[in-house]
Amino acid sequence: MTLTTVNAGMLDTQAQYNGFKSRIINGAMVIDQRNAGASVVAPTAGGYTLDRWFAEENTDGAATIQQISDAPTGFSNSLRFTVTTADASLGATQGCEILQNIEGFNTFDLAFGTASASTITLSFWVKSSLTGTFGGALRNSAYSRSYPYTYTISSANTWEYKTVTIAGDTSGTWIGATNGVGLRVGFGLGIGSTFSGTAGAWAGSNFASATGATNVMGTLSATWQVTGVQLEKGSTATSFDYRPYGTELQLCQRYAYPIRGGFSGFGNGTTVVDTGFNFPVEMRTAPSLTQGTLVYIAYGAGSSFVQSASSTSLPNNITQNGCILRFNNFTLTANSAYVLAPNATTTAVTTYAGILTAEL
Repeated sequence: MTLTTVNAGMLDTQAQYNGFKSRIINGAMVIDQRNAGASVVAPTAGGYTLDRWFAEENTDGAATIQQISDAPTGFSNSLRFTVTTADASLGATQGCEILQNIEGFNTFDLAFGTASASTITLSFWVKSSLTGTFGGALRNSAYSRSYPYTYTISSANTWEYKTVTIAGDTSGTWIGATNGVGLRVGFGLGIGSTFSGTAGAWAGSNFASATGATNVMGTLSATWQVTGVQLEKGSTATSFDYRPYGTELQLCQRYAYPIRGGFSGFGNGTTVVDTGFNFPVEMRTAPSLTQGTLVYIAYGAGSSFVQSASSTSLPNNITQNGCILRFNNFTLTANSAYVLAPNATTTAVTTYAGILTAEL
């Protein structure tokens, strides 16, 4: 394992296009479709925060996660983790981590699990109110192979650049060119002994961090920030793979898409408006839809407008490419055309009719 450290401003981070060399999506933390920069509680059962970044906080403490504008030169955003309730004595099986699950289609060429496994390099910018040795791990889909790693934060509240070079795993079972999890890249923020292992080597265990790594969850109000996360083939970290904002957004929309805006459809009976909806990109798999809070008004036959009693929306005939969205709780004229618009009093950018999820 090779580790380097420099301070912010010492690297040339001028934007350039590099042919999608980074396997990480939203490594610069610029996309936050679900929360639009709002602070959220780190989910105890695990869940997605900023786009593509999964978090799990399974300790006796608590923390929040937020997209913020504090970032090193060349970046505009970072993910900030803040401890709101400390847990200085973690149980063996407790832990807190932030990770990205990378799709097999985007990692199969690394040939992990074979004699031809490629060397890879993880690089990122990090800033914390704490100093010392921190950890994380790379794991396979089944959590049966892992590579714990460490990095050092030398100065508190200062952006530092880190690189970790990892020899490809020639053992174990790794998913190939499929839409399953090809590789998990994680940052440990406090991991119990059961899931901590020796840094710098592949192991046939589920390790989420390195033994002896700093427990960020152990300090009340401690902060940890990260941005510029890149995973690439090769033994040397190269300049960050900047992609156009619209391209990065579309990459994220393969896994999650909040439904906002207006629709046109027809009255299917006297309480329901059905509308055909094409997804902006093909999603990883046929998504599920989680109900949002946005209330709609139907403009059409029988009245100038009819406001729904609630914002219930359900998907029908759902595929990777589209579905029928069904909005109910109206009083309508059957078989008539309607235009749906969000209630003008519902203005928060975080409100949506539902979020389509096809996460790994």
